[in-house]
Amino acid sequence: MSEAPHRAGLVAIVGRPNVGKSTLLNHLVGQKISITSRKPQTTRHRITGILTRDDAQLVFVDTPGFQREFRTHLNRLMNRAVTQALEEVDVALWVIEAGRYDPRDESFRKLLPARTPIVLVANKVDRLKDKRALLPFIKEVSVKHAFAAIVPVSAERERNLDELVRAVVPLLPEAPRMYGEDEVTTLSERFLAAELVREKLFRLLGDELPYATAVEIEKFETTGALRRIHVGILVDKAGQKAIIIGKDGEKLKKIGTQARKDMERLFGGKVFVEVWVRVRSGWADDQAVLKRMGHEPG
Repeated sequence: MSEAPHRAGLVAIVGRPNVGKSTLLNHLVGQKISITSRKPQTTRHRITGILTRDDAQLVFVDTPGFQREFRTHLNRLMNRAVTQALEEVDVALWVIEAGRYDPRDESFRKLLPARTPIVLVANKVDRLKDKRALLPFIKEVSVKHAFAAIVPVSAERERNLDELVRAVVPLLPEAPRMYGEDEVTTLSERFLAAELVREKLFRLLGDELPYATAVEIEKFETTGALRRIHVGILVDKAGQKAIIIGKDGEKLKKIGTQARKDMERLFGGKVFVEVWVRVRSGWADDQAVLKRMGHEPG
């Protein structure tokens, strides 16, 4: 009896903002490589995570939440990352919130390509007050597209993720591994460091200010197991700078300390982080700035 063929391919994780796409990616690969917060639209880049099994290698691409309204060049680039991912991958996971299907989901449904297998992922099933509502909800949304599979999950509590992977593997093309079995992301440490600082901005600042900030790594030096990282936080206005620094610099210190601890866990070594804030008006429409941050093509 012959062995099942090995499969490998790209799997996009797509959907509207705040449905748990980044949390799903992190738990699928077993490591934090995509930042998360309770605020929507935390992710700005395409984030790649790799899950390697004996029979398959799944290369996940986490995308920004698709926005129906946008005001800056950055917003347009984020939407472009979503549409490009849908065109380039072998399978797409369309993540929605279990028990909730709103106009933003319907807008996104219209973007789904007919030629790409789509697995509908109903996330956050643990938050459903009435679990009996799940099956009627799945039946309701199942008619909206010719889905290859529908899998209810709780990414945060790692429920049904194995079943999700089992649904995806047969949809991938027969192919050898694209990456080594120990690799979990294609992202550089420099990029991951910037993202971890940006996560702290989303978690420690108010509702609006994080969206007016960006993070640049100005220096990244490695000496043995020690990493020295100099980080610049960009804001539009001087008043925003004062808020991030906080009284006696306490807020900025907290941002740097929490980011450093995450970096040390992720990189497996000692990290020295220096963080400061710079005012650069209009950075979200500055193509040179966006290019340095990896949004614009080189």
